[in-house]
Amino acid sequence: MKKTLLLTLLLLPLLVSAQDATAIVKKAFEQNEGNSQYSEMTMQIVRPRWTRTVKFKLATKGKDKALVLITAPPKEQGQTFLMVDGQMWMYTPRINSLVKLGPSMMSQGWMGSDYSNNEVMDQGSIVTDYNHKIIGSEKLEGYDCWKVELTPKPDAAVVWGKQIMWIDKQHYMILKTELYDEDMYLVKTQLGQEVKVMDGRTIPTKFVIIPEDDPDHKTILTINKIKFDINVPDSFFTVQNMKRGMSIRFSF
Repeated sequence: MKKTLLLTLLLLPLLVSAQDATAIVKKAFEQNEGNSQYSEMTMQIVRPRWTRTVKFKLATKGKDKALVLITAPPKEQGQTFLMVDGQMWMYTPRINSLVKLGPSMMSQGWMGSDYSNNEVMDQGSIVTDYNHKIIGSEKLEGYDCWKVELTPKPDAAVVWGKQIMWIDKQHYMILKTELYDEDMYLVKTQLGQEVKVMDGRTIPTKFVIIPEDDPDHKTILTINKIKFDINVPDSFFTVQNMKRGMSIRFSF
């Protein structure tokens, strides 16, 4: 009995820390994503010799539903992406092509950017697919942050071997994320910048992602408009709706 009690007392701080870390990541997700969301964004893909701009609309619901409509450039206008329960489809109206993306394609660059398909469509994965641990505190851009380590759960179908997040202690903003591969090499870093109040929430409105091996490459994602906790039915997130392309009604 004494040994069991002693072991419990020794493990208690670790258990509490894990619970606190999970609560922090969950609250950060809810702060930045909401129960549901509608947003309009601009993505700049920057390379040494060229820059490409993509504009899109995004609607999400919960941790497992998302639909993206590309609105520019004209060549990709009307292209859509749908994610439901971890499965993802891409529809290209120009050639009337509907493709279901397999697991190997989820790690590929979305629209040629430094974001993977999985990162754009499945933000809720940070809550459900990882174990969480507070590994320190650090000031970043004037904000006091928790440093939280995310390691994959045993059966999680994720790309990253580890993530480290800097989460602001006041507003639960994710201000920095380091993404590591299975060998624990740093692959890329995302920075949250230009903090503003939008739809009543204090959030970063600009995200810059920089590959570790190609520092001259980067992708800049800017939020132009955002609405949280919108009333969006499950029927919005269907293959039938995504095939409507530019006729999809984001009337939330």
